[in-house]
Amino acid sequence: MTTILITGASSGIGACTAARLAANGATVFGAARTTSAIASIEGVTPVALDLTDEDSVRGSIEEVTRTAGGVDVLINCAGYGEFGTIEETDLADARRQLEVNVLGAMGLIRAVLPGMRAAGHGRIVNVSSLAGEFAAPLGGWYHASKFALEALSDSLRGEVAQFGIEVTLVQPSYVATGWHEEALGRLERASARGPYAAMTASMRRYFADPRLARQFSSPDDVAALIARAATTRRPRTRYRIGAGANLAVALARILPARTFDAMTRRQFNYPAPA
Repeated sequence: MTTILITGASSGIGACTAARLAANGATVFGAARTTSAIASIEGVTPVALDLTDEDSVRGSIEEVTRTAGGVDVLINCAGYGEFGTIEETDLADARRQLEVNVLGAMGLIRAVLPGMRAAGHGRIVNVSSLAGEFAAPLGGWYHASKFALEALSDSLRGEVAQFGIEVTLVQPSYVATGWHEEALGRLERASARGPYAAMTASMRRYFADPRLARQFSSPDDVAALIARAATTRRPRTRYRIGAGANLAVALARILPARTFDAMTRRQFNYPAPA
C-alpha cells in the first residue's frame, strides 16, 4: 500500500486531496500546524508540522517513517500568499513567505529523499501556481516563492531521476477557497493606505466581481488533479488547471514584457504609467 504525506491538510485543497487519496486506498498522513481538523478526515492520520521549524520538519518525517516504514509520496500542498507591494511589505513577512512556501517544502524533500533512494522509488508533488509562470503587481513575494518552487523542482527532477524518484508540479489558477480573502487581507494591511492605495483598491474590486467566480476551480477538481499527479504511473512534469490557464502562460511567454504588463494593468484597472 502506498504511503503518502501531504502538507496543508487541515483545510482547502490539502484536506480535499487527503480525503480523496485515503478513499482510494492509500495510507495517508496529513500534516499541518493545527491538526484537529485533520483528525476528522476519515482514513487520514494527523501529523503536527511547522514548516518554519527545522526540528518539526525532520520530526514529521521521522514520525511517518516509524509508523509506516517510510514515505512513498510527498505532496507539498501547504502555502499562503503574502500580498503587498515590494516597497511596503515588511521583510519579516517576506522571509516567512519564503520559509513556508519554499524552504519548508525543500526541508521536507531533503528529509524524505534518503528513504526514497534506499527504496529505489518515490514521488514528490509540489503544488505551485500559475503565479510561478509569470508575475504581476502586488504579489511579488508570493510570485517569488512560486518561481523558486518551480526552479527547484526542475533542478530536483534531473538530480533524482537516476534513483527512480519522480518530481512533478501542479499549477492551479484561481481556486474557490479562503486563500484569496486571506491574501487580500495581507495586501490591505501592507498597502491600502500608502502611495499604492489605488492599486490595492483596484485589486479588491477585481476579486469582488461576482463574474470572476466563474473562472474559479473547485477544491475537489484541483484535488483530483493532485491525486492523479501523485498516483499515475508516469506523471507529466507539470499539470495546470483553471479557466484560461494554458493561454495565460502562452501569452506570458510570447508577448513582449511591456505588452504583457499593459494587459495586466487593463485586467485589474491599475493606474497608467506616468
